[in-house]
Amino acid sequence: MNVLPPSSESAKLAQLRARLAEADATLHAIGSGEVDAVIGTGKTDTRIYTLGSGGDAYRTLIESMNEGALMLTRDKIIVYANACFAQMVKRPLEQVIGSTFRDFIPMVDQRPLRGLLQRAAKSGLKVGMMLDTGDGAELPVMISLQALGIEGGEIATSGMVVTDMSETRRNEELLRGFSQRLVQMQEAERERVAFELHGHITQLLCAILVHSGVLEEKLPPHDRTARREAKKLRKMVGEAATAVERISRHLRPSALDHLGLSAMIRSEGRDFSARTGVPVEFDCDPSTPRLPPDAELAFYRILQEALGNVERHSHAKHATVHLTQEHAFVEMSIQDDGIGFNPAIPGAKPGFGIHSMRERANAVGGSVNVESSPGHGTTIHAQMPFAANNLLKQLQPHNINELHPRSQD
Repeated sequence: MNVLPPSSESAKLAQLRARLAEADATLHAIGSGEVDAVIGTGKTDTRIYTLGSGGDAYRTLIESMNEGALMLTRDKIIVYANACFAQMVKRPLEQVIGSTFRDFIPMVDQRPLRGLLQRAAKSGLKVGMMLDTGDGAELPVMISLQALGIEGGEIATSGMVVTDMSETRRNEELLRGFSQRLVQMQEAERERVAFELHGHITQLLCAILVHSGVLEEKLPPHDRTARREAKKLRKMVGEAATAVERISRHLRPSALDHLGLSAMIRSEGRDFSARTGVPVEFDCDPSTPRLPPDAELAFYRILQEALGNVERHSHAKHATVHLTQEHAFVEMSIQDDGIGFNPAIPGAKPGFGIHSMRERANAVGGSVNVESSPGHGTTIHAQMPFAANNLLKQLQPHNINELHPRSQD
């Protein structure tokens, strides 16, 4: 029989008392509802044991939400879902729990979504997408995904809130339809004014130019003052006719349908340089595909507005226009080296011009973003889709912990 030394026996006794105190504290926490789960580490794995009493209040709150709520494992297996999400996907709750979240995502969106979900492991994510419902339809939703880590542990799951965007999408479509009709009315009015200018005012000015030439020839050769004034009159009438013709062409660029967007961009830039003295450099990819007429017209109007801002506000000495194809989009950017502005300052934001650009882009499914800072010029980015992509047509993903200065008005 082995007898422990008194010091060793005292240490063992102290250790047992400490473990007993820890167990007593744990039981007290469980009984009082201070913990929701217990983590047990075995020889081969780690398990979480949830406690019903501690989670009743949370479960009641989540089940009463008007939004879907999910809990995902690292493999995106749904270990918890509330009744609202089951109603969204039109499946029984028992079929939802235990399946993977990918089962409810259209096939075309699964690969892009995989990368987005990986980003969410480090920081929060908010993204718009479509859900497959049980009846074969698709439901537009906004999902907010956040990594859920247990401090001091190795288990990490994801929490997800799913918001039905059907009503929001319908309102957006109504607003987009209204904006599109407004743009169509503006273009119809521009066309009418352009016809009046070209068909009446320009012809009248040309007639005046001819008659003033005849009048100049009839003046006595020795009356140099009168002839000099007549010559000035002819020049002024000629300049007025040129200006009216230019305005008419800008109001209704009929050549856009025949020459294409790239040629019209160069023509507009040359006219701008001739009028303002500000050189414009072009970088237009010749392989850029043709867009529908309304999309090309939207690009052209955005270019006009952007160059107008360069002329009126930027005090730039140089401007550059890029036209390229990027994946499923045609992109155009107008960059100047002017004074710029700070989009974060309300008084420095450009107003109606930028708003008009965005309305035109939104009417054809595109977007406009602005980058600027004091002393570093301004760049306007416009993009229009030319190929269908289910995920890209939805709300663009963004990190909920980031700010986007390009989205400033």
